Amino acid sequence: MRLLSSLLKAFITKGTLVVFDAKGGRHDFVGTPTTPVITMRLHNASLYHKLLLQPDLTAAEAYMDGTLTFEDGTDIVSFLDLMVANKEGLENHGSQKYGKIIRAITKPFQQFNPIKNARKNAAHHYDLSENLYRLFLGEDMQYSCGYFRDPDESLDQAQLNKKRRIAAKLDLQDGDHVLDIGCGWGGMGLYLAQVANVKVTGIALAREQLRVANQRAEEMGLSDRVKFEYMDYREVTEKYDKIVSVGMVEHVGARYFHPYFQQISHMLKPKGRAMVHSIGRRGPPGSTNAFIQKYIFPGGYSPSISEAIAAVENTPLWIADCEVWRLHYYHTIRHWRDNFMANRDKAVALYDERFARMWEFYLSAVAIGFKHDNNMNFQLILSNERDDTPITRDYIYENEKALMKRGL
Repeated sequence: MRLLSSLLKAFITKGTLVVFDAKGGRHDFVGTPTTPVITMRLHNASLYHKLLLQPDLTAAEAYMDGTLTFEDGTDIVSFLDLMVANKEGLENHGSQKYGKIIRAITKPFQQFNPIKNARKNAAHHYDLSENLYRLFLGEDMQYSCGYFRDPDESLDQAQLNKKRRIAAKLDLQDGDHVLDIGCGWGGMGLYLAQVANVKVTGIALAREQLRVANQRAEEMGLSDRVKFEYMDYREVTEKYDKIVSVGMVEHVGARYFHPYFQQISHMLKPKGRAMVHSIGRRGPPGSTNAFIQKYIFPGGYSPSISEAIAAVENTPLWIADCEVWRLHYYHTIRHWRDNFMANRDKAVALYDERFARMWEFYLSAVAIGFKHDNNMNFQLILSNERDDTPITRDYIYENEKALMKRGL
């Protein structure tokens, strides 16, 4: 505990962290101001050196295993809040230099995503039971950032706002053929087919998602115009009038950003355009959190805007528009976490207690990242020619208003 205490003394400069060690001894680490007070108990002495060397992953795994617990009103959200508030002290501590070097070395290998690996990684997360996702996602099963015109809006309203805004940016015309890369459970593609007389092809690498998406298209009477197929973006040979990509760039991997945008350029018909929505980061390029990489999104990486734009610069594409959404994903995930916690017992019944703790930690950590850390979302409108989109943004707002007027 001595070395871990040394780290925590240097780390905690804001608030108070009270740690009970495996023998019941109490250790107080006090910053300025002294509040909030977070209390945790370590039930296994082996955690001392593990937390010292790899705090992010160890804390998550210990919480999943029940060897790290909280007391006196502390929960995982308040604990993570304190960690982010003191993040700079942790990153600058000498014990973390080794971890930084390892992350830099292993980053290319963690994001080695040829088609075979991409299929395996997608299945790891997205081929979980449909019933799990229905515990916390909204009615339309949108597993991406909603657009909150007001923080008090409902989750379903925010997701409708998001779909409407994307449709407005695509500027759909009757007869368009739209490609939806990473189509999820089909909500985006089905919405586009409802607001315009277009044909939609959705592609994904999760068979469970595709089963649900095609079933929904059949039930809505749209299966003649909307199809969802098991396919990697690199396997697409057809060209499209419009391309939408929501939450897909994060699964590509940094070394594949340029080929991804190059493929988008190839797949666009003349006068076509693409709308790419991605999680991003405010600062320079970084690495994926070890817990997220190991348990949630293997092979995943959220780019800085500089990485995405640099990748686009080496293609024929023009960036016709860039919009940054800062707190929208925090509000989205806040709803997801509340829904999950209200249905936590059902998640345990579907899987087990350790899985439920893992999912609780995941949703809590990601929400905190969008509230206090460097995470955000961005949307790019891309085209192969400079005049393939209007020269002002007015058309976006006009299209949005027209869709609202139609009740869509």
